[in-house]
Amino acid sequence: MRKETSGFRYVVDEISTEHFIPEHYFVHVAKGLVILYDGNKYVELQPGQCCIARKNRLGRYYKMKENDELNKTIFALDVTFLRKFQERHKTTITNFKSPETFIRITPNDLLQHYIRSLEPYYNSGQISEPFADVKREELLIMLLQSQPELAGLFFDYGIPAKINIEEFMVQNYKFNVSVDQLAFLTGRSLSAFKRDFKQTFNETPSRWLVRKRLEEARFLIEKKNQKPSEIFLDMGFETLSHFSFAFRKLFGLSPTELVSQKKNGSYI
Repeated sequence: MRKETSGFRYVVDEISTEHFIPEHYFVHVAKGLVILYDGNKYVELQPGQCCIARKNRLGRYYKMKENDELNKTIFALDVTFLRKFQERHKTTITNFKSPETFIRITPNDLLQHYIRSLEPYYNSGQISEPFADVKREELLIMLLQSQPELAGLFFDYGIPAKINIEEFMVQNYKFNVSVDQLAFLTGRSLSAFKRDFKQTFNETPSRWLVRKRLEEARFLIEKKNQKPSEIFLDMGFETLSHFSFAFRKLFGLSPTELVSQKKNGSYI
Protein backbone atom coordinates (compact mmCIF):
# COMPACT_ATOMS: atom_id res chain seq x y z
CA MET A 1 0.00 0.00 0.00
CA ARG A 2 1.15 3.48 -0.71
CA LYS A 3 1.03 6.44 1.48
CA GLU A 4 -1.44 9.25 0.77
CA THR A 5 -1.81 9.88 -2.93
CA SER A 6 -3.11 12.93 -4.72
CA GLY A 7 -6.90 12.83 -4.68
CA PHE A 8 -6.98 9.92 -2.25
CA ARG A 9 -5.89 11.76 0.86
CA TYR A 10 -8.75 10.55 3.01
CA VAL A 11 -7.86 6.90 2.45
CA VAL A 12 -4.49 6.96 4.17
CA ASP A 13 -1.82 4.38 4.78
CA GLU A 14 -0.55 5.80 8.03
CA ILE A 15 -1.51 7.76 11.11
CA SER A 16 0.81 9.00 13.82
CA THR A 17 1.87 6.32 16.29
CA GLU A 18 0.93 8.68 19.10
CA HIS A 19 -1.21 11.74 18.88
CA PHE A 20 -4.23 13.82 19.59
CA ILE A 21 -6.90 12.33 17.33
CA PRO A 22 -8.31 15.32 15.38
CA GLU A 23 -10.91 13.42 13.34
CA HIS A 24 -12.68 10.09 13.46
CA TYR A 25 -10.66 7.32 11.79
CA PHE A 26 -11.83 3.97 10.49
CA VAL A 27 -9.03 1.41 10.93
CA HIS A 28 -9.08 -2.06 9.35
CA VAL A 29 -6.32 -4.69 9.54
CA ALA A 30 -5.90 -7.22 6.71
CA LYS A 31 -2.48 -8.64 7.65
CA GLY A 32 -0.36 -8.26 10.75
CA LEU A 33 -1.45 -6.82 14.07
CA VAL A 34 -2.31 -3.33 15.32
CA ILE A 35 -2.45 -2.58 19.05
CA LEU A 36 -4.16 0.61 20.21
CA TYR A 37 -3.75 2.23 23.63
CA ASP A 38 -5.92 4.99 25.11
CA GLY A 39 -4.06 5.61 28.37
CA ASN A 40 -6.19 3.08 30.23
CA LYS A 41 -6.40 -0.12 28.22
CA TYR A 42 -5.22 -1.82 25.04
CA VAL A 43 -7.33 -2.81 22.03
CA GLU A 44 -5.89 -5.43 19.68
CA LEU A 45 -6.88 -5.56 16.02
CA GLN A 46 -6.13 -8.87 14.33
CA PRO A 47 -6.58 -9.62 10.60
CA GLY A 48 -10.17 -8.99 9.55
CA GLN A 49 -10.93 -6.75 12.53
CA CYS A 50 -11.64 -3.02 12.53
CA CYS A 51 -12.55 -0.11 14.77
CA ILE A 52 -13.27 3.60 14.90
CA ALA A 53 -10.61 5.79 16.52
CA ARG A 54 -12.65 8.53 18.15
CA LYS A 55 -11.86 12.18 17.53
CA ASN A 56 -10.84 14.57 20.31
CA ARG A 57 -9.14 11.76 22.23
CA LEU A 58 -5.57 10.66 22.86
CA GLY A 59 -4.26 7.39 21.52
CA ARG A 60 -1.12 5.43 20.81
CA TYR A 61 -0.77 2.79 18.15
CA TYR A 62 1.70 -0.07 17.70
CA LYS A 63 2.20 -2.13 14.53
CA MET A 64 3.40 -5.72 14.29
CA LYS A 65 4.11 -7.38 10.96
CA GLU A 66 3.12 -10.93 10.01
CA ASN A 67 5.66 -12.63 7.74
CA ASP A 68 7.16 -9.19 7.15
CA GLU A 69 3.77 -7.83 6.04
CA LEU A 70 1.35 -5.33 7.53
CA ASN A 71 -1.69 -4.40 5.45
CA LYS A 72 -4.20 -1.99 6.90
CA THR A 73 -6.78 0.49 5.66
CA ILE A 74 -7.33 3.82 7.41
CA PHE A 75 -10.10 6.25 6.48
CA ALA A 76 -10.29 9.78 7.87
CA LEU A 77 -13.91 10.85 8.46
CA ASP A 78 -13.50 14.60 8.80
CA VAL A 79 -16.18 17.08 9.87
CA THR A 80 -16.61 18.62 6.40
CA PHE A 81 -17.30 15.21 4.87
CA LEU A 82 -19.66 14.20 7.69
CA ARG A 83 -21.69 17.41 7.40
CA LYS A 84 -22.10 16.91 3.64
CA PHE A 85 -23.11 13.30 4.21
CA GLN A 86 -25.71 14.37 6.77
CA GLU A 87 -27.19 16.85 4.28
CA ARG A 88 -27.68 14.07 1.72
CA HIS A 89 -28.84 11.28 4.01
CA LYS A 90 -31.61 11.42 6.58
CA THR A 91 -30.20 9.82 9.70
CA THR A 92 -31.74 9.06 13.07
CA ILE A 93 -29.41 10.27 15.80
CA THR A 94 -29.41 9.09 19.40
CA ASN A 95 -26.92 9.72 22.18
CA PHE A 96 -23.81 7.60 21.75
CA LYS A 97 -23.26 6.02 25.15
CA SER A 98 -19.91 4.28 24.86
CA PRO A 99 -17.04 6.17 26.53
CA GLU A 100 -14.39 4.19 24.63
CA THR A 101 -11.71 5.85 22.50
CA PHE A 102 -11.49 2.85 20.16
CA ILE A 103 -14.91 1.48 19.19
CA ARG A 104 -14.90 -1.98 17.69
CA ILE A 105 -16.82 -2.49 14.46
CA THR A 106 -18.51 -5.84 13.97
CA PRO A 107 -17.03 -7.27 10.74
CA ASN A 108 -19.33 -8.68 8.07
CA ASP A 109 -19.01 -10.05 4.54
CA LEU A 110 -20.13 -6.80 2.91
CA LEU A 111 -17.49 -4.78 4.74
CA GLN A 112 -14.74 -7.29 3.94
CA HIS A 113 -15.68 -7.21 0.26
CA TYR A 114 -15.61 -3.42 0.33
CA ILE A 115 -12.09 -3.38 1.82
CA ARG A 116 -10.85 -5.75 -0.87
CA SER A 117 -12.34 -3.49 -3.55
CA LEU A 118 -9.91 -0.72 -2.53
CA GLU A 119 -6.76 -2.68 -3.39
CA PRO A 120 -6.58 -1.69 -7.09
CA TYR A 121 -6.61 1.98 -6.16
CA TYR A 122 -3.81 1.60 -3.65
CA ASN A 123 -1.71 -0.17 -6.27
CA SER A 124 -2.30 2.33 -9.08
CA GLY A 125 -2.62 5.53 -7.06
CA GLN A 126 -5.02 6.73 -9.79
CA ILE A 127 -8.21 8.02 -8.24
CA SER A 128 -9.99 11.36 -8.23
CA GLU A 129 -10.95 13.12 -5.03
CA PRO A 130 -14.70 13.01 -5.84
CA PHE A 131 -14.46 9.24 -6.22
CA ALA A 132 -12.55 9.02 -2.94
CA ASP A 133 -15.48 10.79 -1.30
CA VAL A 134 -17.83 8.27 -2.90
CA LYS A 135 -15.85 5.41 -1.36
CA ARG A 136 -15.95 7.08 2.05
CA GLU A 137 -19.68 7.64 1.68
CA GLU A 138 -20.14 3.99 0.79
CA LEU A 139 -18.22 2.99 3.91
CA LEU A 140 -20.22 5.29 6.16
CA ILE A 141 -23.53 3.95 4.82
CA MET A 142 -22.42 0.41 5.64
CA LEU A 143 -21.28 1.37 9.13
CA LEU A 144 -24.55 3.13 9.95
CA GLN A 145 -26.61 0.24 8.60
CA SER A 146 -24.78 -2.32 10.72
CA GLN A 147 -24.35 -0.15 13.83
CA PRO A 148 -26.91 2.72 13.74
CA GLU A 149 -25.80 4.01 17.13
CA LEU A 150 -22.63 5.32 15.48
CA ALA A 151 -24.66 8.25 14.12
CA GLY A 152 -24.60 9.74 17.61
CA LEU A 153 -20.81 9.63 17.47
CA PHE A 154 -20.14 10.77 13.90
CA PHE A 155 -22.63 13.65 13.84
CA ASP A 156 -21.79 15.16 17.21
CA TYR A 157 -19.80 18.25 16.25
CA GLY A 158 -19.39 19.62 19.76
CA ILE A 159 -16.07 20.34 21.46
CA PRO A 160 -14.94 18.61 24.67
CA ALA A 161 -16.77 19.71 27.80
CA LYS A 162 -14.98 20.81 30.96
CA ILE A 163 -13.84 17.75 32.91
CA ASN A 164 -11.89 16.92 36.06
CA ILE A 165 -8.33 17.97 35.32
CA GLU A 166 -6.69 15.67 37.89
CA GLU A 167 -8.39 12.50 36.65
CA PHE A 168 -7.58 13.36 33.04
CA MET A 169 -3.92 14.12 33.66
CA VAL A 170 -3.29 11.04 35.80
CA GLN A 171 -4.63 8.87 32.96
CA ASN A 172 -2.97 10.72 30.08
CA TYR A 173 0.36 12.14 31.29
CA LYS A 174 2.39 9.66 29.20
CA PHE A 175 1.11 10.98 25.87
CA ASN A 176 3.51 13.23 24.01
CA VAL A 177 1.11 16.04 23.08
CA SER A 178 1.18 19.80 23.56
CA VAL A 179 -0.19 21.68 26.56
CA ASP A 180 -2.55 23.45 24.14
CA GLN A 181 -4.07 20.10 23.17
CA LEU A 182 -4.36 19.00 26.79
CA ALA A 183 -6.19 22.24 27.57
CA PHE A 184 -8.61 21.67 24.68
CA LEU A 185 -9.33 18.09 25.72
CA THR A 186 -10.20 19.18 29.27
CA GLY A 187 -12.62 21.80 27.95
CA ARG A 188 -10.53 24.83 28.88
CA SER A 189 -8.72 27.73 27.32
CA LEU A 190 -4.95 27.57 27.70
CA SER A 191 -4.93 30.23 30.41
CA ALA A 192 -7.75 28.52 32.36
CA PHE A 193 -5.98 25.18 32.04
CA LYS A 194 -2.72 26.56 33.42
CA ARG A 195 -4.57 28.26 36.28
CA ASP A 196 -6.59 25.17 37.23
CA PHE A 197 -3.52 22.97 36.83
CA LYS A 198 -1.52 25.13 39.24
CA GLN A 199 -4.36 25.01 41.77
CA THR A 200 -4.62 21.22 41.46
CA PHE A 201 -0.96 20.16 41.30
CA ASN A 202 0.87 23.24 42.62
CA GLU A 203 3.17 23.01 39.61
CA THR A 204 3.24 24.11 35.98
CA PRO A 205 1.96 21.57 33.41
CA SER A 206 5.36 21.19 31.71
CA ARG A 207 7.29 20.55 34.92
CA TRP A 208 4.66 18.19 36.30
CA LEU A 209 4.55 16.18 33.07
CA VAL A 210 8.32 15.71 32.91
CA ARG A 211 8.59 14.79 36.59
CA LYS A 212 5.64 12.38 36.46
CA ARG A 213 6.98 10.61 33.37
CA LEU A 214 10.47 10.30 34.82
CA GLU A 215 9.20 8.97 38.15
CA GLU A 216 7.23 6.32 36.30
CA ALA A 217 10.30 5.52 34.17
CA ARG A 218 12.45 5.07 37.27
CA PHE A 219 9.85 2.75 38.77
CA LEU A 220 9.81 0.63 35.60
CA ILE A 221 13.60 0.39 35.55
CA GLU A 222 14.01 -0.34 39.27
CA LYS A 223 11.00 -2.53 39.96
CA LYS A 224 10.03 -3.99 36.58
CA ASN A 225 13.54 -4.50 35.17
CA GLN A 226 12.74 -2.66 31.95
CA LYS A 227 15.45 -1.13 29.80
CA PRO A 228 15.62 2.63 29.09
CA SER A 229 15.53 1.93 25.35
CA GLU A 230 12.28 -0.01 25.81
CA ILE A 231 10.35 2.64 27.71
CA PHE A 232 11.41 6.14 26.65
CA LEU A 233 8.82 6.39 23.85
CA ASP A 234 6.03 5.09 26.08
CA MET A 235 6.98 7.73 28.65
CA GLY A 236 6.38 10.53 26.16
CA PHE A 237 9.98 11.26 25.13
CA GLU A 238 10.87 11.57 21.45
CA THR A 239 14.51 10.44 21.73
CA LEU A 240 16.55 8.31 24.10
CA SER A 241 19.10 11.11 24.49
CA HIS A 242 16.44 13.59 25.60
CA PHE A 243 15.06 11.02 28.04
CA SER A 244 18.53 10.36 29.47
CA PHE A 245 19.30 14.08 29.82
CA ALA A 246 16.03 14.79 31.66
CA PHE A 247 16.46 11.68 33.84
CA ARG A 248 19.94 12.74 34.93
CA LYS A 249 18.78 16.29 35.62
CA LEU A 250 16.05 15.05 37.99
CA PHE A 251 17.76 12.09 39.67
CA GLY A 252 21.47 12.89 39.37
CA LEU A 253 22.31 9.82 37.31
CA SER A 254 21.45 8.54 33.85
CA PRO A 255 19.03 5.65 33.24
CA THR A 256 21.97 3.50 32.12
CA GLU A 257 23.84 4.27 35.34
CA LEU A 258 20.76 3.31 37.32
CA VAL A 259 20.61 -0.02 35.51
CA SER A 260 24.30 -0.64 36.27
CA GLN A 261 23.89 0.26 39.94
CA LYS A 262 20.87 -2.01 40.17
CA LYS A 263 22.84 -4.92 38.74
CA ASN A 264 25.63 -4.28 41.25
CA GLY A 265 23.18 -3.94 44.12
CA SER A 266 24.40 -0.42 44.89
CA TYR A 267 21.62 1.82 43.56
CA ILE A 268 20.00 4.36 45.87
